[in-house]
Amino acid sequence: GFLALFSGDTGEIKPEVRDQINQKIAGWCEEGKAEIVPGVLFIDEIHMLDMECFSYLNRALEDSMAPVVIMASNRGMTRIRGTNYQSPHGVPLDFLDRLLIIATQAYSEDEIRQILKIRCDEEEVEMTDDAMDVLTKTAFETSLRYAINLISTSHLVARKRQAPKVDVVDIKRVYSLFLDEARSVQYMTEYQDEFLYNEIPAGQGEERMAVDQAS
Repeated sequence: GFLALFSGDTGEIKPEVRDQINQKIAGWCEEGKAEIVPGVLFIDEIHMLDMECFSYLNRALEDSMAPVVIMASNRGMTRIRGTNYQSPHGVPLDFLDRLLIIATQAYSEDEIRQILKIRCDEEEVEMTDDAMDVLTKTAFETSLRYAINLISTSHLVARKRQAPKVDVVDIKRVYSLFLDEARSVQYMTEYQDEFLYNEIPAGQGEERMAVDQAS
């Protein structure tokens, strides 16, 4: 407790105490007095872990009291963090062999529409059917996250014009104000020379210097 700040004691449970507790619980399970229910550990962005983390997980999963571990990643073939080796999802092959891989599929338009309706209900935003159609089409052509972000911004535009519901004009307004990833990349490609510290490809800089000197 408070005295541990001055005594240097970190308050960690000693391995001997852990072993005694584990033995006691194991005895209760054998006698039918207790039942161990494993928890669930969710690890998002699993490709961000390095080899040391995967080595620790490898050992931890072998424990009889290990929880159910669910991992998520949006990477394909990528480099394992901290190494020069590539593997599926950035996960070492020996660790990947221990896993049950769940395949995922892209959302259909009907599923996207249902997700957007749920999001509107959560944010208490009323939207017309036509506006929902436009927002669903936008999500299908760009990304679901981008469309979800347009819900709150279009709601603010609708409130500004004192409209009871978000309409198509509000969706189009915020769509013109906020770029999605594809339009942002296109914009940067067209106007990259106008930004400061633009990286010039090798060889191109020498040609520009020669032209400037000649002029």
